[in-house]
Amino acid sequence: MIELRELSKRYPGPDGGTPALERVTLALPDGEFVAIVGKSGSGKSTLINLVAGIDRPSSGEVQVNGVSVPSLGESRLASWRGRNVGVVFQFFQLLPTMTVLENVMLPMDFCGTYPPAAARERALKLLAQVGIPEQAGKLPSALSGGQQQRAAIARALANDPPLIVADEPTGNLDSQTADAVLALLASLARDGKTVLMVTHERDVSAIADRVVTLSDGKVVGNEVASRAGRALHHA
Repeated sequence: MIELRELSKRYPGPDGGTPALERVTLALPDGEFVAIVGKSGSGKSTLINLVAGIDRPSSGEVQVNGVSVPSLGESRLASWRGRNVGVVFQFFQLLPTMTVLENVMLPMDFCGTYPPAAARERALKLLAQVGIPEQAGKLPSALSGGQQQRAAIARALANDPPLIVADEPTGNLDSQTADAVLALLASLARDGKTVLMVTHERDVSAIADRVVTLSDGKVVGNEVASRAGRALHHA
């Protein structure tokens, strides 16, 4: 699913700029729930932004399902991302003037993947899948943080992308709600999605298939979860 080769990202600045990632090489197979962990400033968010095509590398290669992401022009990149990557943010990023249902339908409208009636039906099914069908007609401000994150996950699933990237999806939630969101993301991997998640959660090995640790822009750990953790995930 994901191949990174000698991937580097340097942000402009004095004295040659600030390195965020340095020569990262990593291969991640289909259908895994991968947790990216590390201290603040280690390069976690930069890594998933490069995978999703939200940012461009300074050097190196990013391939997702055989597609060289950095080689895509802006218009092709937007179309590719809309159909192949679902993005979940820490602060939900739901449009405040649109209902929850309209927010979930938006990626389908943007990519033209479903006609309006089918898009509405699919959005309702996705909201049921994430456990909040009764919130469809409400504005995001009427929902709790956990409900908004569930709505954001439903929106990320709108075009049935093979890859879900989540940047601190539990960082703005209480521990009980965070556990429920993590379980939901794990269920997506069980259903065949590849889930790449940046997190500060301490014990992700019990729910993730793989834990990749970054430090100062470099991979310092790439561990498959314990058999017990994997059994829990795939149960």
